[in-house]
Amino acid sequence: MEADILQFFTVQPAALPIYEALEAEIRALFPDARRRVQKTQITFDHRCVFACVSFLRVLNKALLPSPYLVLTLGLPGPLDSARAAVQTEPYPGRWTVHIPLGRPDEVDAELLSWLRASYAFSETKRQAPRKM
Repeated sequence: MEADILQFFTVQPAALPIYEALEAEIRALFPDARRRVQKTQITFDHRCVFACVSFLRVLNKALLPSPYLVLTLGLPGPLDSARAAVQTEPYPGRWTVHIPLGRPDEVDAELLSWLRASYAFSETKRQAPRKM
């Protein structure tokens, strides 16, 4: 495991296996995806961001599993699932969905279908011009 990933997980080292399962699936589904490790989140993008992993507290602490990660996806509509802890529509036709994960086996077929939908949705976005 790379040093930047290990550093990110010093906050909650027991969540690392959840992340490893998720990243393995992301790499298998989207081999061209890029990963950026930041202070508060790990971001995956291709042309645009399609998934983020964080320790965002999207539920009351007592309701979150221990350990946990939050997978954040951008989708064209809300999810009809109790697994989505928080869903917001920051602007019309763009939903931000936060999904807490507490175990590696929660990276299942249903979650992967949402990940594919988020990737496909991100691919429809225009990329902002780069500043010189």
